[in-house]
Amino acid sequence: MNVENCVSTDMDIKDSGFGYTLSVIGGKYKMTIIYWLAAHKVMRHNELKKCIGTISFKTLSIMLKELEADGIIVRKEYPQVPPKVEYSLSERGRSLVPVLDQLCSWGESNRPSLSVT
Repeated sequence: MNVENCVSTDMDIKDSGFGYTLSVIGGKYKMTIIYWLAAHKVMRHNELKKCIGTISFKTLSIMLKELEADGIIVRKEYPQVPPKVEYSLSERGRSLVPVLDQLCSWGESNRPSLSVT
């Protein structure tokens, strides 16, 4: 990693590209939401909740709104009763998938071995 390109000593980290990236994908669930949408292409709110498991309805709603506001996901609402809403990654969101792949590769290479006894 070339730290000089990312953060200079006279710059506050929050004003750097690194800080911006963290503001978009930071938090407990945002990267997990991106992961599931990358894997399934299109998902509904309850499907995401079921896949994540530990997230509350309200927290998932907030995370989805933030990701939509940042242009990472697309929310498509269908005018029907009951309401149907689907979420998918935007082009910008899909550009994060290689970053997630790199994080996954790093994790696979660096996680402690599971020993079977």
